[in-house]
Amino acid sequence: MSGEVTLSGKVAIVTGAGGGIGKAYAKGLAEAGAAVVLADINLENAEAAAKKVTEAGFQALAVRTDVSDEESANAMAAAAREAFGSVDILVNNAALMAEIVGKGTLTTMSLDMWHRTVAVNLTGPLLCARAVVPFMKERGYGKIVNQSSGGAFMAANAYGITKLGVVSMTISLARELAPFGIRVNAIAPGYVNTEAGFASAPPAVREMVAKSIPFPFGDPEDLVPGLLYLVGPGGDWVTGHTLNIDGGWIQRT
Repeated sequence: MSGEVTLSGKVAIVTGAGGGIGKAYAKGLAEAGAAVVLADINLENAEAAAKKVTEAGFQALAVRTDVSDEESANAMAAAAREAFGSVDILVNNAALMAEIVGKGTLTTMSLDMWHRTVAVNLTGPLLCARAVVPFMKERGYGKIVNQSSGGAFMAANAYGITKLGVVSMTISLARELAPFGIRVNAIAPGYVNTEAGFASAPPAVREMVAKSIPFPFGDPEDLVPGLLYLVGPGGDWVTGHTLNIDGGWIQRT
């Protein structure tokens, strides 16, 4: 899966790594040679995913992390450094998506749900970046990849708004951190076959999508090559970019 990308000697953190896309990201990074910290608010899921990585002969550590909590994000970064000596790569994958379905529109959803969505989807990536940046600055090197979404460019209510915010944050962080050798990019997936994806797109929606997108549904593994490009040597001259991996869903002229 990793192709020619080699991340030997690198240390990567993936948030939301207990399942779905995050789990595939962690596996792909490990197969490319990185020691991987699988961070997830559900420690049991993170440990199960980490076990599969270590059983395959790679280095992995599971850490319970609430990305919306500054202390928890800092502890995650510290655990990675203590276990593996550094932090070279951060993949900000954790987000609320399925949890928002059925919770109302922008004018009807509860403010508690709105605040929680912003806290996890937008503030979370910032807190995790702030936690690892000091370690990256020490080395004069780092790669941060934020998970956006094709929904950022559609009418996707609170989820889409936070994911568009991730795009803007990516651009701002890329500018701010470039003097320290840190590249910051984003990936915007399309419709992916995960539990969260199925929950957010009922059968009627999936049928409509299948008719309107050239290659409508992907698997988590389809996103891994793009991630490896951004965090590998090939992505060294790429920063502030959002890479759409979506089967042709979002098309710009």
